[in-house]
Amino acid sequence: MLAINNVEVVYDNVVLVLKGISLSAKQRTITALLGANGAGKTTTLKAISGILHAERGQVTRGTIEFNGERLDRLAPHEVVRCGVAQVFEGRRVFENLTVEENLVAGGHLQTRATINTGLDHIYKLFPRLHERRHQVSGYLSGGEQQMLVIGRALMSRPRLILLDEPSLGLAPRIVDEIFGVIASLREEGLTVLLVEQNAALALEIADYAYVMENGRIVLDGPADALRQNSDVREFYLGLNELGARKSYREVKRYRRRKRWLS
Repeated sequence: MLAINNVEVVYDNVVLVLKGISLSAKQRTITALLGANGAGKTTTLKAISGILHAERGQVTRGTIEFNGERLDRLAPHEVVRCGVAQVFEGRRVFENLTVEENLVAGGHLQTRATINTGLDHIYKLFPRLHERRHQVSGYLSGGEQQMLVIGRALMSRPRLILLDEPSLGLAPRIVDEIFGVIASLREEGLTVLLVEQNAALALEIADYAYVMENGRIVLDGPADALRQNSDVREFYLGLNELGARKSYREVKRYRRRKRWLS
């Protein structure tokens, strides 16, 4: 299980980004982390995966544990060895490598036999990658590149996968396909921590969710309960009290009245 306990993150020894957040993600579940741009969601993922130091950030308080082992003291490659993989926002493929070469790179800590097994598994999850396995990845569509970076992360055989905005910039049909795969990972025994601005989509597949604002957790609960929460419905799902989409007039008269800010 992932457990983040009262974590603070500071950049450049000056900027306090995470302000004592605590959250957990149980085994074989999907946990969603919701919030607007700048809330601290991506920083949370980077604190878990250990790459803050590359961006002049550091965990200055609290602990991050996965299955009883402290992650906040480890280098990124050591975090990967602990069974944690992160898929970054923006589909960062190795553009000059083929699809299969990208996938093999993701399994660099594995044996050749394990890599071959992993490739078979990824191609079953994403048949389109099998069709394009010899194609240079820089020429793939955005949706295919998103499939590729998820597949590359799975090649390390993680027990916890961190997904940062997997729906960003993709067509609805491709988003549905990718989120179907994400939901299936839970059935394979993986733990998923999902950062997503599309709250409706995230809450549809998540078991539990947290809402972040300004570096703090302001609300959490089972995904089904948050879907019915009036503030979440208004400010993250864009619904009025009757469950209908807000009209232009309602948006124009928007007033910030979140109960957690009062």
